[in-house]
Amino acid sequence: MNKKDYPKLEESRSVTTLANGLKVILIPKAGFHKTYALMTTDYGSIDNTFVPRDGQPAVRYPDGIAHFLEHKMFEKADHDAFDLFGEYGASSNAFTSFTQTSYLFATTNHLHENLDILLDFVQDPYFTEATVNKEKGIIGQEIQMYDDDPGWQSYFGMIGNLYPKEPMHIDIAGTVDSIAKITADDLYAAYNTFYHPSNMSLMVVGQFDPDEMLGWIESNQNAKTFPPVVPIERERGPVATPDEVVAETTRHLSVSRPKINIGIRGFDDVPTGADGLKYSLALSLVFDLLFNDTSDNYLRLYDANIIDDSFGYDFQVQRDSHFAQVAGDTDQPDQFVAALAAILDHAEDQLVAAQDQFDLVKREAIGRLIGAINSEEAIANQYDGPLFGGATIFDELAVLQQIEFRDLQAAAQVFWPQSRRTVYTILPE
Repeated sequence: MNKKDYPKLEESRSVTTLANGLKVILIPKAGFHKTYALMTTDYGSIDNTFVPRDGQPAVRYPDGIAHFLEHKMFEKADHDAFDLFGEYGASSNAFTSFTQTSYLFATTNHLHENLDILLDFVQDPYFTEATVNKEKGIIGQEIQMYDDDPGWQSYFGMIGNLYPKEPMHIDIAGTVDSIAKITADDLYAAYNTFYHPSNMSLMVVGQFDPDEMLGWIESNQNAKTFPPVVPIERERGPVATPDEVVAETTRHLSVSRPKINIGIRGFDDVPTGADGLKYSLALSLVFDLLFNDTSDNYLRLYDANIIDDSFGYDFQVQRDSHFAQVAGDTDQPDQFVAALAAILDHAEDQLVAAQDQFDLVKREAIGRLIGAINSEEAIANQYDGPLFGGATIFDELAVLQQIEFRDLQAAAQVFWPQSRRTVYTILPE
């Protein structure tokens, strides 16, 4: 095991890559009662065009197939994995994002048994046309539920405007029409391509002995046979130019107050590895300085009743994309858009004006991370796999502590000139 200690935090993490390619990250937490395990494949909703493992030319699969596959993985010929976890006192779940699919459990006992259940059900696909067709109705209802959710529509409307030609503009679950086209063979093609251990990681956080845990994992994996490693070939497809970003969209839905979501897409190249993590953290701090609830901008707009407690913001870096959003409900939609545009149009000057708040904002960010270290779920869910060179939350904290104000300026000077903005507005019917 490759062990790294974090003396100031009194934490450590061990990383091992097994013979079959599975990356195992172990983070023991002495004194904790719960253990949380997260098994992730580097495969998400945007990966809908790829070369199947059988070697045929690239195939465009139906939108929503990664999410559909996540749903179907729990069901086997004679049992459901959810039931097995329940028998051993564990809670389990799964989720799909734009770039990843993860399966998890949390437990306070029967750790070995629950670990085997996780590894076994994720590595044992079972699909039939009958079970696939049955699932279409279930996921179709889920899609229709989100179609009626104004917050969800606001978010994906904003994403759609920023990425109009790319897979990200499609809801992660797909559409009712797209999932109707999914077959059992499609699911097997996606599974065989992306669920090879070499494209996956397993993080375990909590109360356990690392050597014993690694022994359990190796024993489970050594009892299985996997095909040889084959390089994964994804096709990203067309990429929108800055001029193709949709500047503004307005919809009318059943809402009591207008909802506005302003998206800012970066067209600059995000650095790789640790430099990418530093870039991401620096830009997150930029948005903290501009919009957190102690900033001059927030207080001024709040006092003018342009924003309220629904106001929020976020900056994300994912594989092949990075963007920010600033959103909220307001009774003054025109003033909201104008006020936020004025700030964003002069973001670099606004940043300099807020420099005296940098130390406070940085300490707040450090405090949030230290708080997250006390949560097994936060440690595991914040792991971004290959995105930042396998950095954990502990590495993130170390980078954050070293960031200075000039790093924020450097990141903003790269991001802002090439960025493009959209405004997605939902008004009452």
